[in-house]
Amino acid sequence: MIARVWRGWAVAGRDEEYQRHYETDVAEHLRQVPGFRGARLLRRDDGGEVLFTSITYFASMDDLRAFAGDDPELAVVEEAARRALTRWDERVVHHEVAVDVAWP
Repeated sequence: MIARVWRGWAVAGRDEEYQRHYETDVAEHLRQVPGFRGARLLRRDDGGEVLFTSITYFASMDDLRAFAGDDPELAVVEEAARRALTRWDERVVHHEVAVDVAWP
């Protein structure tokens, strides 16, 4: 399994807008991607901004390319996200999941 890690920042007051976008539009799109295995959106205060860290999981790099395209390390940032965020990582990082401990 492959974990895809990406970060974006929003000013206070726009953070809820981005989180709603992730919960609805992003989640709906991801559920349509073959090989999608789950996602987490983390958030924390970061000096007057809110830092979001998105971790999405795919069965393989081929499945991930179905979501990200030919350059899988290029961030996929939809227009709604661009409106809510002040900045974001242009490139993402991928990790092979070595251990997956699930909560019962």
